This record gives sequence, structure tokens and C-alpha cells, in this order.
Amino acid sequence: MKSNVLTRMPARNFTAAEIKLYGLLEVFPGFLCWATLGGMVLLSWQAPIAASFFIIAFDLYWLLKTVFFVFHIGSSYKKMSENLKVKWMERLRNPQLVTYNLPHAKSWQDIYHLIILPAYKEPYEVLRSSVEAIMDSSWPKDKIILVLGIEERGGEEDRIAAKKIKEEFGDLFFKFLITEHPTGLWGEIPGKGSNAAFAAREAKKLIDDLKIPYEKIIVSSLDSDTRVYPEYLALVAYHYLTDPDPLHASFQPIPVYHNNIWEAAALSRVVATSDTFWQMVQQSRPERLVTFSSHSMPFKALVEIGFWQANVVSEDSRIFWQCLFHYNGNWRAIPLYYPVSMDANLAPTFLQTAKNIYRQHRRWVWGVENIPYILFGFLKDKKISFGKKLFYSFDQIEGFWSLSTNAIVILFLGWLPPFLGGRVFATTVLAHNLPFITQTLMTIAMVGLAFSAVVSLLLLPTRPKDKPYHWKSWLLLEWLLIPLTGTLFGAVPGIEAQTRLMLGKPLGFWRTPKQRIISKE
Repeated sequence: MKSNVLTRMPARNFTAAEIKLYGLLEVFPGFLCWATLGGMVLLSWQAPIAASFFIIAFDLYWLLKTVFFVFHIGSSYKKMSENLKVKWMERLRNPQLVTYNLPHAKSWQDIYHLIILPAYKEPYEVLRSSVEAIMDSSWPKDKIILVLGIEERGGEEDRIAAKKIKEEFGDLFFKFLITEHPTGLWGEIPGKGSNAAFAAREAKKLIDDLKIPYEKIIVSSLDSDTRVYPEYLALVAYHYLTDPDPLHASFQPIPVYHNNIWEAAALSRVVATSDTFWQMVQQSRPERLVTFSSHSMPFKALVEIGFWQANVVSEDSRIFWQCLFHYNGNWRAIPLYYPVSMDANLAPTFLQTAKNIYRQHRRWVWGVENIPYILFGFLKDKKISFGKKLFYSFDQIEGFWSLSTNAIVILFLGWLPPFLGGRVFATTVLAHNLPFITQTLMTIAMVGLAFSAVVSLLLLPTRPKDKPYHWKSWLLLEWLLIPLTGTLFGAVPGIEAQTRLMLGKPLGFWRTPKQRIISKE
């Protein structure tokens, strides 16, 4: 137990008491999840009236959350639409439109983008499209350092793909570096985080040789399938140059899963768009925003915190908490209200697609491993304010608790008191009306579902010629799958992840297989 916990703790020496405490904190999220679900069953059996009032109150709470969800989605969509219309590179070139706050850079020409693209057994077409999107960016290519990080365990297949891409694009960037992450390094989990950390360290050697100040470099860690929009790098640089405190901030885009959205199955489209909506909601609540998937940050900060932790699966969100602790609470994520395009899950068969969606979401919700890290860090750090500790602790705990319990409470527990409450409760007016009340409240909440369906159509890229216009009607109907997807690909993997953490059976990094259908046009 002690050694298992140590492998998941931050890399430093700990006392036996601290190790035990960390282990107990790992138990907490799973305990809270199972206590909620088990408690509702027990309460429905022993105190059905109390359980019924709790369920009604919970449904009202969910209805209120739906109202806020609709508001935040609408707000984010409006801002994203506005940002997509702006030529951010042209704005940067016009000194009258930019007020620089970064003391180390007098203009955009002082800034370099370091882009890290970790990859493992990715199809050549996927990697090429990601690099091609960077190439098509409005940001000058002589201000881009591109690092393609492959894995030693990827073998010749990865080496050949990387070499082919460098031959085609290498001379077009300021610097193009291929790194090969060794297999079996001590204390590492094979995955994106350890690969990206190794690639960043290798890039640092190059940057040190070039004598480029770290403050003049923005680093972006991109998933291998990420296609940046043309103005993404310019927009990040704009925020970096104009924000009052850019050296203590991450820059978070909105992931949209459009690379292959027209070829994906209905199940995959609904799940992918739901994931996009979640990030859009988070963007409109910047005080709660944490880095996810592809993101950007100051290279200076990345070096100072010691790069991404190599012993975690959720390195994309962990990097936010690393920075928060390193800078004693002085760190935030800036919402960009701007998309980057990624792959929706696509596999040869429907069953394999469903399995891949589940595994991908299980990996994402393994971000629950951050809860013991956060709570432990807050207990140790005396410089972060109590209010900030309380806010972040509640926000993260409530978020993972809601993910694993809410869909189940809504779908199933409303029927438990009449079923388990016994004959006496079954004869009450409350018992007869409870299913009707819960159904009515959830029906009203479906307005939010209808709004989401409409916004999902507005987000879609240009319709291919082989897809008839009326096909969009089917896309609207696909949103009826939400109760199913919210349970099978939200609550269930959430419960599994929290249970695994509670039992000390951690997940490894699972790479989502990529598949593209190449158009014949």
C-alpha cells in the first residue's frame, strides 16, 4: 500500500504519516460517490418520505443547473463566434490596437511559439494534418519551434512517420525537432505527459543554445490529432502580450471534435459535442477553468515547475495544479473562446466505437486523481488563502461527485421510494405523485437539451457534398441519446475511476485510436 501510494504522490520525500494521509484522501471521492448511491437506496427503504423530498429537491437543483447551462453555452458560443471573425495576426501587427503589458517583449516579433506534439503509433495522415494546420497558421513560421515527440516503444513505424513529416515540413519552420522518449524510465507512466515532459526538456537544450529568453516563448502542448485554427497562435500571443500577468496564466481553447465528425457514428457525435459543451460552460466560468487536453502556457513557468509530471495520466489538468502550488495560488486559466479541432471517436464497428468512447472518458475522468493531490497540497501550503483553497476543493469534489452520481439519481432513484418504501408509503399521495413530479421537472429541463441540439448544428463545419441538407434533421434527433450517453459514458466510467482510486488500482494511460475516412473527391 505504501509503495503504491508513493508512486502516485509528487516526487519528494514524505513521512509515513503523510503517505497514509494521501492514501486516505484517495479513498474520499469514491467513498462519497458510493455513500450517495447507497445512501439513497437505504433512505428509500427506511425513510421513503425523506428520500422523496430529497429527490424532488435534487430535480429542482438539476433544473436550475440546466438554466445556467443554457446561459453559459449561449454566452460562450457568442464570444467564440465573435473571436472567429477577428484577424488576430493583423491586429497584432497594428500597434494602435495592442497595448503591451509584457515587459520582456516590445512587440509580437519578440515572441516564439514552441509547439509540442507528442505521438505514439499515430497514423501518418493524422500527424500530417496536425502539422499542416500549424503550417497554415497566420503566425510567421520563422517564429515557430515544432517538436514532434515520438516514443521508443513506437518502433520503426513511428520513426518512419516522423522522418517523413520532417522531410516535408522541417525546413519551413524556424526549428523542427524530433525527440524519442525512452521506454522504461524510472517513476514514469507511459503516456502523453511523460512524452511531452521529455520533449520539452530536449527543446529547452535547443532554446538554451539559441539563447532565447524563456519569457519570449509560449509553449503549446497539443494532442496528436489537434488541428489548430488559422488564428489560434496569434490569439494566444495577443493574450500573452496584453494580459496584466501573462507569466502566471495558462491559455485554454475550446476543443471541438470536427476532424472526422461527419464520418462518426451518432453515438460518437453526441458524446463529442457534449464534451465540447462542457468546455464551453467552463470557459464562461473562468474562475473554475482548469487546463484540459490541448493548451498553451509560458515556457518560463513550465521550466520553473519542472515540466509535466511523468507519473500521472491526467497531465493536462495536473499542470494547472502544479503551477497553482508553485506560485502559491497565483495562477489561473484564461479562456480563449476559440476552438481547436480534434477527432471524434471512430472505429470500424459500432461496438468498438462504444468501447473506445468508454475508455477515453474513463481516462479523462481519471482526473479524479487530482483531488488527493489538491487536498494534500492545500493542507501543506500555508501561503494560499483559505478562501481559494475552499473554493477549488469544493469545485473539484462537487464536479467529480456530480459526474458519477447525477445521471443515475435522475434516471433511476426517483422510482426507488415507491418500490422500496413498503405498503404504508405506497398508499400515500406522495408515492403516487413522485414519478410524475420527477418526470415533469425533467421534461422541463429538456428545453436545455433542445437548445444544445440547435447549438450543435451551428457548431458543425461545412456539410460535405455527399451529405444531403435534410440529414441535419437526423442530427437533431440524435440528442435523444443524451440520457443514455450521460449514464454509460459519464456516470459509469466516473464510478469506475473513483472506485479504482479508492481501492488503489490506478489506471494507466490509454491512447485513443485514431481513424480517418479519406475523401475520394
